[in-house]
Amino acid sequence: MTPSTTRLLVKTTSKLSSLSIRPSPRCGRAFSQTCLRQQDDEKPPAPPKPPASKPSILAHLSTSLRSNGPPPRRSGSGNSGTYGMQDVKRVLATGTISRAMNRPHADTILDNSQEPTEDWGPKHEPFHFHIYSHKHNTHITVTKPNRNAILSMSAGNIGFRKTKRGTYDAAYQLCAYVIDKLNQGGWHRKITALEVVLRGFGPGREAATKVLLGNEGRLLRPFIKSVSDSTRLKFGGTRSPKPRRLG
Repeated sequence: MTPSTTRLLVKTTSKLSSLSIRPSPRCGRAFSQTCLRQQDDEKPPAPPKPPASKPSILAHLSTSLRSNGPPPRRSGSGNSGTYGMQDVKRVLATGTISRAMNRPHADTILDNSQEPTEDWGPKHEPFHFHIYSHKHNTHITVTKPNRNAILSMSAGNIGFRKTKRGTYDAAYQLCAYVIDKLNQGGWHRKITALEVVLRGFGPGREAATKVLLGNEGRLLRPFIKSVSDSTRLKFGGTRSPKPRRLG
């Protein structure tokens, strides 16, 4: 190797070593080239938004039930029972979830839709509770303001036969049964005014009065506006049958 070649190698090696030792100006500065001073009118960065709350399980189930919809129905009698049970289960699940989330469900919608659409007559005319009592039987009839009957029963309709129909106990049970039927039909929510009409002087007159004033009539008693007597009184008229005499 000649001296000129050796000298050239030494110079090249020294240049390479100086380049490897000298730090790079680009990576030597850790910060950006922009000015670090903020302007006075620049607003501070907004705080990070809180994470969105996860929807509840009830809301997820309610959404899934509404999105799925009822299952498709097929023609034929093979799977009619299966689809019917699926519909019933879906309705029950929807009603349970709606009650848990305090939302209106099918029951309340049906209750609200059953508004009286029939013409019951004049607004000022009350409902009537007729009690016809004689020594052989007791008849109770409840009518609307237009005189159409809601319920009409006698002691024989609840199981009393022959002479037992004219007793005080039969009349008491009959009146309690009629009031219970009215409450089951929701008439205590529809009646706004009630007039009690008494006829005859049999044991059922006092029995019906006791029922209306007792615990059985607590739902209808606030609506009673008047009590009237429609017992037939004869002025002259035809000859009455002779009194029955025993012995």
